[in-house]
Amino acid sequence: MKAFEPDRIRNVVLVGPPGSGKTSLAEAMLYRSGALARAGRVEDGSTVCDHEPEEKEAGHSLTTALATLEWHDHKVNLLDTPGTFDFAGEAVGAMSAADLAVFVVDASSGLDHATIDLWRQAADRDLPRMVFVNKLDREHTDFEAVLAELQKAFGAGVAPLEIPIGEAESFHGIADLLTDTAWIYDSGQAELGQIPEEMEEREHQIHDSLVENIVVADDGLLERFLEGDVPSFEELEKVLGRGVAAGTVFPVVCGSATIPIAVDRLCNYIVEVGPSPSDRPPIPVTVGGSTVEVEPDPSADALVQVFKTAVDPYLGHVSYFRVLAGTVSRDLQLTNARTGDDERFRNVMSLQGSESVGVDSLMAGDVGAVAKLSGTLTGDTLSASGRAEAPAIGFPSPVLSMAVRARSRNDEDKLANALHRIVEEDPVLTVTRDDETHQTLLGGLGETHLRHVVAR
Repeated sequence: MKAFEPDRIRNVVLVGPPGSGKTSLAEAMLYRSGALARAGRVEDGSTVCDHEPEEKEAGHSLTTALATLEWHDHKVNLLDTPGTFDFAGEAVGAMSAADLAVFVVDASSGLDHATIDLWRQAADRDLPRMVFVNKLDREHTDFEAVLAELQKAFGAGVAPLEIPIGEAESFHGIADLLTDTAWIYDSGQAELGQIPEEMEEREHQIHDSLVENIVVADDGLLERFLEGDVPSFEELEKVLGRGVAAGTVFPVVCGSATIPIAVDRLCNYIVEVGPSPSDRPPIPVTVGGSTVEVEPDPSADALVQVFKTAVDPYLGHVSYFRVLAGTVSRDLQLTNARTGDDERFRNVMSLQGSESVGVDSLMAGDVGAVAKLSGTLTGDTLSASGRAEAPAIGFPSPVLSMAVRARSRNDEDKLANALHRIVEEDPVLTVTRDDETHQTLLGGLGETHLRHVVAR
């Protein structure tokens, strides 16, 4: 894969509760883009993003997976995250590497507390947000009700860009509210069609409201609009993109990941109105006690932050990182600000779930991975000088502890090594010693989190 300039990169984190269809959506996006010859199924354990054995058995994500696709000459890095609180650390790490959060909402169950909590976390990070209302091919779905829930919970910035055509088994297309057109998927591919007569009045109402909400963000467009000059689609889309980047507009699109319907349009919107790294505010980096604002400039000195660590059975210790500035190329040597040690990026990679693809370089704003960094942990910053430190990612603290012990004295060293490795992978976990009971305590975000760790 070629290296992409910052304005051609989209870093997208998929968030939402378990069962909302995040992994199926990622699979459908990869398939639609041509990154996959055939789409897998969560039920079969054949998806790119749920590649861990425990995930295949559970039928939902337990770790963050990275996958990459190309769409209209843009690179889209997808970060598919778990949806339960027990694995919130995975979502937090992925959010730190993303420029856009796509919230996946199940149309049959609507908004839940997990989604609201994740939304607040994204808002606290000033992370731009949009919503994909999924599973509209299922029974007992009500898009209008879900939209009302979203607007009540998240405010007037929630802006529908599409409404579904048909319900449940008859769902077969969407009405584009920006262009007053319909896209029909009867053949499996999007074809321009007609908005059904019974939908026209409602579609026009939402279209007019959407246009009004967009033009108020631009004085020039608003003045023209009030004089009766309706802005073009391109003008509306440009202002909409600025609103998304600023965190004042939250587009809502809809479809079905498993049929799939309108997944291609989600990819379009990610590329067309989703922010690039260049559209985001500069990152305040601490250098020798002073704060420097860092832009994603590929020609600057290289600066990266690790947002996830994993242990691969073939690659060993794998560090997932975002390039904050400069360009990371094969055999580049950088210094870890925390340890002061030099680290060599011998094999820079792009990932498709568990599959690695070697790349020559990654420019500022891009996301990738590298194997076998000797002492680098999640959250560490690496740079040419070794003095630059990016803001802390801010992982959640443990809320529950569990006593762990070796099966026998002969296994105590093995247990200690295993706990050390696991804590390196998951920065949420803690290992402490209770002075009164002399027990080793493993701290995490819940019973499911801890049992998953112990099972490994």
